[in-house]
Amino acid sequence: MDFDGARGSREVVELRLQIENLESRLATLKTQLAVAEKKDILTKSQDDFVAKPSIKPGTEDSHGALDFTNLKRGTLTEASHSRWPLQNEEYTRYGRQMILPEVGLPGQLRLKDARVLIVGVGGLGCPAAAYLAGAGVGTLGLVDGDTVEISNLHRQIAHSTATVGMSKVDSAIKYLSSLNPLVRYERHPEHLAPSSAIDIFSRYDLVLDCTDRPSSRYLISDAAVLTGKPLVSASALKTEGQLVILNNPPRSPRDPAGGPCYRCVFPKPPPAESVLSCGEGGILGPVVGVMGVLQALEAIEILVAGPIVSDASNGTVEAEPARPTLLMFSANSQPQFRSVRLRSRRKDCAACSSAATISRRSLTSGLLDYQTFCGTVAPVDMLPAESRISAAEFSNLPSDSRGVLIDTRDETQYGICALPGSINVPWTGDAKSWAAKASSLEDVARAHGPAHVVCRLGNDSQLAVKAFQEHTERFEAKDIRGGLRAWREQADPEWPDY
Repeated sequence: MDFDGARGSREVVELRLQIENLESRLATLKTQLAVAEKKDILTKSQDDFVAKPSIKPGTEDSHGALDFTNLKRGTLTEASHSRWPLQNEEYTRYGRQMILPEVGLPGQLRLKDARVLIVGVGGLGCPAAAYLAGAGVGTLGLVDGDTVEISNLHRQIAHSTATVGMSKVDSAIKYLSSLNPLVRYERHPEHLAPSSAIDIFSRYDLVLDCTDRPSSRYLISDAAVLTGKPLVSASALKTEGQLVILNNPPRSPRDPAGGPCYRCVFPKPPPAESVLSCGEGGILGPVVGVMGVLQALEAIEILVAGPIVSDASNGTVEAEPARPTLLMFSANSQPQFRSVRLRSRRKDCAACSSAATISRRSLTSGLLDYQTFCGTVAPVDMLPAESRISAAEFSNLPSDSRGVLIDTRDETQYGICALPGSINVPWTGDAKSWAAKASSLEDVARAHGPAHVVCRLGNDSQLAVKAFQEHTERFEAKDIRGGLRAWREQADPEWPDY
């Protein structure tokens, strides 16, 4: 192998990627500069027109209005901008939604003045950000510490093949700036942390939780309550999704009139071992897209909603938001949508009740450990060394020494790719019944030599080997350490990486 050539190729790829990232960042900065200069010129033009109108006697009509026919073209432009609250481009860009009575000019101005924070620029955050930018939200803040991967692209529509390896925040801003350069985009290219959450949330009017981990959801909810921000939260996995609006209206933590928080709806996190990521459980792109679009819709409705007149007080009071509901979506059900009414704030909620124990100080000081609260799943490592074999070692075994090879993945994954001669016995979670089923199969029962067990990542296969050892008389069973991911790394580089 030509190692110098290999190193040279990697160096070229890395340098090209760095240049591409820098060029993308430079393009974003140029777009932001152009928008800022345009606004600066507009502001100066308006100030000059107000201070020095250059109106000659006799240029007023019978109603005292200005007759612009005698003014220079530049003065006409300045006057038109001083007469209307939006730029001409904004009327054209947002006109299709402004003519809706639910939005109108007042709603559009509220959108323009709004500052929205999106935490997580993935499958949920990408469509949400796109529609909020398209709608003309004045400022969009993006929080994410990850980089773009190829496996993201089937559902995270703000990213592209060209931005693989780039920060998700920078990749999304590159896309959004081309969609609407009139919006101000603020970068937060890091994972949200308790120490910084209060400071970041305080700069915005509304927050969207587009993350995929329980620990993040509890942190985001707590920070939203403590900073008084409405929160639009969603999740999606496989072919299903959920959406809920929290802390709306955003009252102080001890005010029972405020909307419920995430802890009110889910006082205890789910068992850590039951939580699946998209990489483990799978996700259909349009499903997470639907939920992200719904987040944008709910955010727009909150932002454009104005005060209502109260006959009792003859004044204006805040519009009462709808009673909180949990919206559930299932792509394969009929109907696809259903909703569940939620209660108001829990009287014993640790975040938003009169008995709240979570404070700004406890959040920012690090006293709250969200990872510990939600639990973590350590890699399964339950077998002694003699009950395990590496993928490289297994690949080098003579065919007559391999015994029977059992694959514990589900039928769908087994249908994507499978090792020759393997038998598919999906792991069910019930050790005794799985062992009984596997040992009753004719190919397993008559096999000579050990039973080798493999799965995708090397966890379920260990459980299966342990089940063999505890519930059958088979004297030898071995786990292939690291599963099929290790097989790709150690034995077959062309093995599908899904």
